[in-house]
Amino acid sequence: MNTADLLVQCLENEGVQYVFGLPGEENLHVLEALKHSSIQFITTRHEQGAAFMADVYGRLTGKAGVCLSTLGPGATNLMTGVADANLDGAPLVAITGQVGTDRMHIESHQYLDLVAMFAPVTKWNKQIVRPSITPEVVRKAFKRSQSEKPGAVHIDLPENIAAMPVEGKPLRKDNSEKTYASFASIRAASAAISQAINPLILVGNGAIRAEASDAVTQFATQMNIPIANTFMGKGVIPYTHQLALWSVGLQQKDFITCGFDNTDLVIAIGYDLIEFSPKKWNPDGKIPIVHIGLSPAEIDSSYIPYAEVVGDISDSLYEILKLADRHAKPDPYAISLRANIRANYEEHAHDDGFPIKPQKLIYDLRQVMGPDDIVISDVGAHKMWIARHYHCHSPNTCIISNGFAAMGIAIPGALAAKLVYPNRKVVAVTGDGGFMMNCQELETALRVGTPFVTLIFNDGGYGLIEWKQENQFGKGNSSFVHFGNPDFVKLAESMGLKGYRVESATDLIPILKEALAQDVPAVIDCPVDYRENHRFTQKAGELSCEL
Repeated sequence: MNTADLLVQCLENEGVQYVFGLPGEENLHVLEALKHSSIQFITTRHEQGAAFMADVYGRLTGKAGVCLSTLGPGATNLMTGVADANLDGAPLVAITGQVGTDRMHIESHQYLDLVAMFAPVTKWNKQIVRPSITPEVVRKAFKRSQSEKPGAVHIDLPENIAAMPVEGKPLRKDNSEKTYASFASIRAASAAISQAINPLILVGNGAIRAEASDAVTQFATQMNIPIANTFMGKGVIPYTHQLALWSVGLQQKDFITCGFDNTDLVIAIGYDLIEFSPKKWNPDGKIPIVHIGLSPAEIDSSYIPYAEVVGDISDSLYEILKLADRHAKPDPYAISLRANIRANYEEHAHDDGFPIKPQKLIYDLRQVMGPDDIVISDVGAHKMWIARHYHCHSPNTCIISNGFAAMGIAIPGALAAKLVYPNRKVVAVTGDGGFMMNCQELETALRVGTPFVTLIFNDGGYGLIEWKQENQFGKGNSSFVHFGNPDFVKLAESMGLKGYRVESATDLIPILKEALAQDVPAVIDCPVDYRENHRFTQKAGELSCEL
């Protein structure tokens, strides 16, 4: 047995099902070991795609997704997906090949100090410098990656170390026990909640990672407190719940912003500042905050909790329910916002304009997708509309990257989602800009047998940047954001996929249904009317929070 064999045994011990990556000279021994393993190696077309697949796999399962590259350019290509996982709180283990330790002291072909390079975008990383330490390195990597807050780790394996003979076996996995909040913090939180007149719950992705959806829903219901979610907290409470105020996180003022203007207490549950800066909803730091999470609150002048409840989220909420003396009705003003939010959501349900308005596109998508089906959003103007208008029944059914927010995640992410949930419908929603960044992974999806639909919002440019430019410099003052596109239908067909083009507002639903029924990946080219971006900005500027 050599070090690469032992490494793969350790991966098997961690329950790894898939490794996403590309072959290279410096990882040949690892690939040979994987060939004789129970682990399925998925050959991708770009290392960034491999890292995004591992990223979304980790976010959906809570178990570290694994990606593999060679040294040099292969490793640098992994960086974006690794950084995305790290800032989004998705467990990921990246493994890179490397030159032999006997070549690191001289100028060597493709050699970079990968441990130094990955340090800023990982929780922890190490080079395996002796064969015997492999079990410890791998066990620590998975433990660090999967512990709260989850993130990316990196293992660097020099090719001479990989080939060396070794004796050893994987380490036994330790059983991490739940941690519970102190009684003093529970009591302080309960007192603050009991005394609040117009409290508001803000729930984030930490509640999804903690599998606390039922507890959050019961807490909001019994306490009669309206609840908003971050982009990454969608589905913690069903959007149909009478207290759900849907998503918060847009840069512009929106209806839910008025709820924060009127509240006298924000109960932040599983909320991470990176998802939506508190400076957007508490700029002066005047709103009292109760922080409930698995980790202590981050330091921010706009986020200084009155009470900090750190421990198992579900247990904390149930304990607060026992102590809090609150029988008030929900804030009528916050509840009135729900009617405005719903009316705005349904405003374009029957719009027949073409190109199709983004609100209509997302409304129709929601009609076709079932409660447990999954939408993976890429990054661009469409992400803002998905965050605002695509609503969820349950957690992890709309995946949005809002920590690192990297373009190109949707297609590789959809492949990973289909691997995890082969019986669910999966749609990757992307702009034409994001599509062209990783569309090559559609060939991977075809080869692996993961049929999903890619829905392209086609506007011939980087729509989100154009939106921001015109917000800052005035309408018509955009620059450097327009480009040409290939024929997306022919591109799909050339890859052996199904291709569709939407040519009227009435086309979308039947095309979506047909595309989702295919046994190969499908691509839908849909022109979008992004004049709605500017209309929304104008309406947001005119919005008045009248009490």
